[in-house]
Amino acid sequence: MTAFSTPLVAQSAEVNVAVAANFTAPMKLIAQSFEQKTGHKAILAFGGTGQFYAQIRHGAPFGVLLAADQETPSRLESEGFAVKGTSFTYATGQLVLWSRQPDLIKDSADVLKTARFQRIAIANPKLAPYGRAAYDVLDKLDLLSTVKPKVVEGSNIAQTFQFVSSGNAQIGFVALSQVLEKGQIREGSGWIVPGSLYEPIRQDAVLLSSGQDNPAATALLEYLHGDKAKAVIESFGYVVQ
Repeated sequence: MTAFSTPLVAQSAEVNVAVAANFTAPMKLIAQSFEQKTGHKAILAFGGTGQFYAQIRHGAPFGVLLAADQETPSRLESEGFAVKGTSFTYATGQLVLWSRQPDLIKDSADVLKTARFQRIAIANPKLAPYGRAAYDVLDKLDLLSTVKPKVVEGSNIAQTFQFVSSGNAQIGFVALSQVLEKGQIREGSGWIVPGSLYEPIRQDAVLLSSGQDNPAATALLEYLHGDKAKAVIESFGYVVQ
């Protein structure tokens, strides 16, 4: 990989990184190992990709964006807010139907056909790719009209997860990375949705214009291509190419 190759630096630097909410847990670990390896520091902010898009266009001083989709980095490149040719897919996310209650979800979509839940949390599909994927699943299962009256929408996948984990919604479609630990769903019950039921959730990173002369920004993007970062990403249930 040569696109982000940088010479060795004598001094450490810092970079502000906008990170999609679903990637919170792995990025915290990656940032720690990145700092130990390079001496640079990644200052992380977590949130919705749509919200970051608006902030970046209004001058927010992020050097790197780790988006929850491919469209946003591509759009920022075309609009002159990101460095052309620097975007790449760092992870492909998986969707899971999850409940904090044990045994509510029997590793299938069957619960969606029952009255065993009053609310189902889904991320706003206009702002979050995991929300769009969830509606794709309901549409393909021909359950959208049945389930829709029970839907509560989160502004992003973090709020959606909060709805379910707090019990305000009995079930919800969230990112697998939010509930996975050591290869298992750590609490409650869930159904990992087959990838054939929704479009792949490819998540792209991009070097933003304000970070193009920042050695920490280019070093971080290069680090994400490395085996150590990929191992962390895979451990949270993402697919890495």
